Amino acid sequence: MQQRKLGREGLTVSALGLGCMGMSWAYGAYGDAAEADSIATIHRALELGVDFFDTAEVYGPFANEMLLGKALKGRRERAVVATKFGFKIENNANIGLDSRPERIKRVADESLKRLGIDVIDLFYQHRVDKTVPIEDVAGAVGDLVKAGKVRYFGLSEAGVDTIRRAHKVHPVSALQSEFSLWERNITADVLPALRELGIGLVPYAPLGRGFLTGQVTRGDTYQEKDFRFVDPRYQGDNFDRNMALVAAVRAIAERCGATAGQVALAWALAQGDDVVPIPGTKRRSYLEENCKAADLKLSSDDLAELDRIAAPDKIAGPRYTPKGYATIDR
Repeated sequence: MQQRKLGREGLTVSALGLGCMGMSWAYGAYGDAAEADSIATIHRALELGVDFFDTAEVYGPFANEMLLGKALKGRRERAVVATKFGFKIENNANIGLDSRPERIKRVADESLKRLGIDVIDLFYQHRVDKTVPIEDVAGAVGDLVKAGKVRYFGLSEAGVDTIRRAHKVHPVSALQSEFSLWERNITADVLPALRELGIGLVPYAPLGRGFLTGQVTRGDTYQEKDFRFVDPRYQGDNFDRNMALVAAVRAIAERCGATAGQVALAWALAQGDDVVPIPGTKRRSYLEENCKAADLKLSSDDLAELDRIAAPDKIAGPRYTPKGYATIDR
């Protein structure tokens, strides 16, 4: 697995990371068997050269950090651990945003304990809290860096103004944002700003929450706690229109001797050496399939065709419900 650099401060990670959220939260049922499979998948990722693992306190809440910590016990030196702060959690439920500096520092200590590590490699603000100046947020993370509890600072779903203001106070190494073949909302303004400032991009949901693999069903076939149950792109006519897009991606994949998912990941990787997608899975078979995308080189004609068939006006439905969009800083 090749390595890529995120930001100018020295953070280097595998070209593909592993999103761990779905191992504990948002997709499907969980239990001891699922946890065992997830831990085995994390161990297999390390064997395949994947060293970048993404989690957050809100995933579970807390359960995902504990699972990742359990999986990395005795293997910490081989992993780059990214986690996030920014939500207010009470009675084991997310009740809103909270990025007050004192909260950030408390979350760092709690996350370190759950993960069983001495330092967080990349600490993201999960969502922008407009009640707290971003300068105060960046300053708090800077204090954690000085204290040796955090190595690098990241933002998630932040807009250009927020990114610039934060970066002036403490260098931002990476922006995490939804970015994929069918979700390119950051292309016009955010991505150019990242490159101007020397900030890496970490796309989450690079497989369209699984849709771009073609191995999905309509939203109403999933459990109510499953994100796909309410995902607008999985609903009704949107589902049918988007499956037609997947069929077109699959045709290119067959020509390349690959799967639709591998083509979607190869497209994301081709957007720049500063782009590190973090597809999520709890299954070793899907992990192995995803990792092969790092070796898939799409031609310029393939990339142009993908850009055309997945143009924004060809995608049916928004990426979030109104409630989800309320936390996006643009």
